[in-house]
Amino acid sequence: MVHRNITLNQKSRSPTLARRHLLVAGAAGLGLVLAKSARAVPNAIVQTGEHGDQGYESAGSFEIVAEFYGPGPSSIVVTDNGRVFIGFPRHAINHKGATLAELVNGHLVPWPSAALSMPSDAPPAERLLSIHGMTQDTRGFIWAIDDGKLAGLPLQPGAAKIVCFDPTTNKLVRSIVLKSPALLPDSHMNDLRVDLTHGAEGSVYVADSSFGHSPALVVVDIATGQQRRVLSKHPSTQAEAGFMAVVEGIPLKYDPVQKPKFVTGGVDGITLSPDSSRVFYAPLTSRRLYSLPTALLSDMSATESALAAAIKDEGEKGVADGLATDAQGRIYTTNFEHDAIFRRNTDGSMELMVHDPRILSPDGIFCTQSHVYCTLGQWNRLAGFHDGKDERQPPYLLIRFPIQGPPVSSAEPAGGESGF
Repeated sequence: MVHRNITLNQKSRSPTLARRHLLVAGAAGLGLVLAKSARAVPNAIVQTGEHGDQGYESAGSFEIVAEFYGPGPSSIVVTDNGRVFIGFPRHAINHKGATLAELVNGHLVPWPSAALSMPSDAPPAERLLSIHGMTQDTRGFIWAIDDGKLAGLPLQPGAAKIVCFDPTTNKLVRSIVLKSPALLPDSHMNDLRVDLTHGAEGSVYVADSSFGHSPALVVVDIATGQQRRVLSKHPSTQAEAGFMAVVEGIPLKYDPVQKPKFVTGGVDGITLSPDSSRVFYAPLTSRRLYSLPTALLSDMSATESALAAAIKDEGEKGVADGLATDAQGRIYTTNFEHDAIFRRNTDGSMELMVHDPRILSPDGIFCTQSHVYCTLGQWNRLAGFHDGKDERQPPYLLIRFPIQGPPVSSAEPAGGESGF
């Protein structure tokens, strides 16, 4: 174990750090540094910058749980007993490491087995190709969406699927292959949530953000495998044409007929209320948050018009990729414009939890009883957005911060905004 102090330079506007690093060569083929890094910053709001701009400096307190020098991490699940599972999708870069791994004693171990998680010649339906979103149900089972996409290759039959694992046995216990018409050739099955309160064995709600221009929500009955695509034309699932985002200080506009210069897409972030009575979701290329009652969404006979009428526009939440809900019903939203993570309280007010220039492209996010975990994959720096030049700068990070930490900043609820 190597001990060293790191002082970031003036240009980065980040405070001095004291870290303990453990360098390992993970069996998953994913370079990793484990780090325990505490950033001490004042809890009170401190005006900084030449003109007192609060957004000029880092704010909030977080720990760096791990640094990755191989493929970029996306999804994250942390069990009640502290086991950490991370997804490494292959749809952007068809890497040769594990697509699903557990962090064990400083090593990334292919999970639930190397046979499933590492590249192989097994049929697509019998292996994991590209694990993207992950979640944990109320029984403790881990669910993941395998988007099935390998960079540069067409989507193969059997590749896109919903998988469920029992962490107590480290076994795959269920696999539901997604099929047409719920699955489209350009589908990007991005994230999912599992509702055990509707359906004989529960229902799964999947956000298909689309690699093209065909986003939608996908509803799957766990017991029967029945699946259907809904709200594929509704504004609440669509990328907003003309949408402008400021990415690392550069204003960029989304034009559906041009090649994007930053991560864009339709419905992406998705999360459930603590009692699973409502599902919250948001397009990636939008600042609005929407919700639906799960009693209606899980009903395979519900009409499109009935679903559309039940949608509630929850107001603005900023640009968000991943969404997660804590036990109190507060929603944590990642924000790649501000290198930040926000919290939306149950009254609609917003709080800034952490902000730091290292929080680049915050992606997968997960709440335990005590902490919020988030992966930082630098996705906006991929070569596809920069004329073929990969501008990512490892390490990619897994961070966490305490749920009950004092807020850095807050805003009053927008209030009074009606749904459709």
